[in-house]
Amino acid sequence: MLDHLVFAAPDLAAAVAQFAELTGVRPIAGGRHVGVGTANYLVGLSPAGVDGADSAYLEIIGPDPEQPEPAAPRPFGIDELTAPRLASWAIHPADLDGHVAAARSHGYDPGPVRAMSRAAPDGELLHWRLTWADLEAGAGLVPFLIDWGATPAPPSRGLPQVGLVSFEATHPHPERVRPALDALAATLPVRAGNRVALTAVLAGRHGPVVLT
Repeated sequence: MLDHLVFAAPDLAAAVAQFAELTGVRPIAGGRHVGVGTANYLVGLSPAGVDGADSAYLEIIGPDPEQPEPAAPRPFGIDELTAPRLASWAIHPADLDGHVAAARSHGYDPGPVRAMSRAAPDGELLHWRLTWADLEAGAGLVPFLIDWGATPAPPSRGLPQVGLVSFEATHPHPERVRPALDALAATLPVRAGNRVALTAVLAGRHGPVVLT
């Protein structure tokens, strides 16, 4: 059910340039989140050892310099970042509302389902529904849910591709995160470690590229 990984950055242009330098793959503009104060760039995640990655992608998101300061804080803690970080991830269940109900019945509430939209570079308005990312639930280790509905998901739009070799997490107390992952039927290896972090390994042009 992997939909996408979220790589949040305080400077969007700098993060995109660094990603292109490390991987040899240049992400393409996704569009603006009007009123939210952010914009994104996208790159597809091709299968390189991760099941289901052929329909997934990486979103690089950061402040949009062409928008005024938003009324509310930008998502994924962007306003507090001093360096890019792998902030969250999303899954796309076949039945979003049913999946939310099932998760609640197993003791985890993904939160309310919200309608979102953004304008693509070609002017098309894209619509989707999602649960808001809960960064308090394991600092992004627990995914949010997304449903693209009638809107073609980004991987269908001919994104440039980079190989996803692995995706995992660390947490000082993995047992605190696993119940929420189990309630969502979300597969994510969580190892014991001295910090809370998501880690993705990509196949770069000069070898593995680690995003964390």
